[in-house]
Amino acid sequence: MSKPSVKVIVKLFAAYQEAYALPELTLEFPQETPVYIVQEYLITEHPELEQWRHLTRFGINLQFVEPETILQDGDEVVLIPPVSGG
Repeated sequence: MSKPSVKVIVKLFAAYQEAYALPELTLEFPQETPVYIVQEYLITEHPELEQWRHLTRFGINLQFVEPETILQDGDEVVLIPPVSGG
């Protein structure tokens, strides 16, 4: 029997969207996974995103959250790197 998991939609912006050339991803993680693990996963796939690790804010369902916030099935996750003006 497999461990229970949660499926989340990850909305990509700025550098994250450039790395993937997609507006969003659907990812699956084990239950009790904190939101910062989403960023770890993306950096593993695209190491050039490492530069944004400590500058990115996390949001779940249109609310800013702490990196340790636990993901729930169906959450919409956003990773918001700094955005340059102009």
